[in-house]
Amino acid sequence: MSLSPEAAETLALQALAWLVSNDELLPVFLGATGASEADLRARAGEAEFLGSVLEFLTLNDAWVMAFCDAGNMAYEQPMLAAQVLLGAGRTHWT
Repeated sequence: MSLSPEAAETLALQALAWLVSNDELLPVFLGATGASEADLRARAGEAEFLGSVLEFLTLNDAWVMAFCDAGNMAYEQPMLAAQVLLGAGRTHWT
C-alpha cells in the first residue's frame, strides 16, 4: 500500500492537529525538536516539517496507536506517510 504525496500531507496535518491537541505530548515534541508553537503554524505547509511530525509520532507505538485509533486508520499509515514526505532523507536506525 502506498500513499500519494497529497494523502501523506493530509495525514501529517492530521497528526500535527492531534499532537497540538495533546497537552502531554506537545511539550515533548517541542522539546525534542526545538520547534516553537509559532513554528507549528509557520511550517505546517512544509513537507519536511510534516515529515518530522510523523517521525516523532512513530517513535512510540502507543502514540501511533492513539493517533490511528482517533482517526480510524491503519497503524502503518503514519510510517507510510513519513516515507512519502521524507523519501530518501528519512533516517533509518535499523
